[in-house]
Amino acid sequence: MIAQLKRLGSDSLLYAFMNVGTKLIAFALFPFYTYYLADVAEFGRLDIIDRSLSMLTFLVIFGTDSALAYYYYDVKDTNERLKYIRSVMMIRLTILLVIVGGVFTTGPYLSSWILDGSNYVYLFYIALGTLMLDTILAVVLTVLRYQFKTKKVVLLTLSKMLLIAVLSLAVLHFISPTVEGILMARLAATLAITLLVGTVAVKFIKPIWDKAVFKKILWYAAPLVPASLAFWVILNMNTFVLKEFRSLEEVGIYGTAIKFATFITLLTSGIQLAWRPFSMEKKNNPDTPILFSKIYALLLVVGGIGTLLLTEMMPWIIKVLEDSYQSAYIYVGPIAIATFLNFYYLIISSGIFFTKKTKVISYVFGAVSVFSIVAALLVIPPYGIWGAIVVYVFSYAIATVIIYGKSQQYYYVPLSIVKLISSIVLICASVALLTWIQLMDFTIIWHVLPWILFFVGMFAIRLDKIFKTT
Repeated sequence: MIAQLKRLGSDSLLYAFMNVGTKLIAFALFPFYTYYLADVAEFGRLDIIDRSLSMLTFLVIFGTDSALAYYYYDVKDTNERLKYIRSVMMIRLTILLVIVGGVFTTGPYLSSWILDGSNYVYLFYIALGTLMLDTILAVVLTVLRYQFKTKKVVLLTLSKMLLIAVLSLAVLHFISPTVEGILMARLAATLAITLLVGTVAVKFIKPIWDKAVFKKILWYAAPLVPASLAFWVILNMNTFVLKEFRSLEEVGIYGTAIKFATFITLLTSGIQLAWRPFSMEKKNNPDTPILFSKIYALLLVVGGIGTLLLTEMMPWIIKVLEDSYQSAYIYVGPIAIATFLNFYYLIISSGIFFTKKTKVISYVFGAVSVFSIVAALLVIPPYGIWGAIVVYVFSYAIATVIIYGKSQQYYYVPLSIVKLISSIVLICASVALLTWIQLMDFTIIWHVLPWILFFVGMFAIRLDKIFKTT
């Protein structure tokens, strides 16, 4: 078991290094974005484009990432594996071509609706070019990850992000200090890295038609598509409601807070990338349930500490931005809870993926997304950003608990759902208390209280018993 943990830890550390690097580069870029896009509404426009692109990314992936993860390890023959890879690439590129046709047909109307002007439609076209290249690159990096070529994945990902940073600064300073400049820099950087892996990419892009393989992939993947759309609704609908009922300025502040909240992924994203190949490889080992229970419990503790630390540090971190953006700091901690849960549910749903019961995830997130839309329309118009945050956190908390309960039915892990719920409530309460203390501008001594609440609470829940099991 120690050897297994070391392997997961080793890959996780490399992926964590990659994500720390990309996040630090993005963080270094962000003050420049706020400097060149001094109008908060302009940043709000960029944020909406990014969120629209994230929805299209979900559609393009079409659940095939989970299908490829399953069949890559299920099939042992190299040529057979290649069929699955090429089939996934074909499915994604076909969906993308349909999307491109739809955007070119309705682009001006979409731009007028969500960007407050039909003259911004060209921004969508630039973003779609980047999405096409990212679609090809993503399959290549996914296969490299499944082959445990972790160093190559890290190098390519960091190179892409670094190139985006360099080109963005050059374009913003010398050519065009606009949203268009940022999008063009992303397109050029993604093109360069895609060309770098061109030989492998061409191998995977080769057309293939194997009805049996397509059927298996789509049978596994299709039930996850509604879930992907539901994820997007939960994650992004608040932004569109804010824009519709409040203002692009509030969208800009909310988007700024979300970008800082993603810093919690410095702790989680390396594990997330390493988890799927690790868990799939270990699923049949008799000791795996106990191993998983320790990992689940450990992540709850680490996630709570991480969200509290981020909340604590935000008043100082936010000072790197222009004054018009600094009010975002108070929202970061609560949003980070939802960001953590967005990662955590993927870890604790292993039983669902092991048994191919992926429809469950679609049903759960589909229902939660409906709740999220209704709640957003009721709460955001009167309460603005705070309303959006409450809906966001509550939606992911409900989904996480339900999915864990279902996963336990298919693959039991000795961590009770009561401990899970209690830990999530404790994290929310601790962060909420610290946020309130910051809002009230109490002296620094008061900041000890949330930390005491968290650690005493974790001891009361007795997660420590999980680590003593053998």
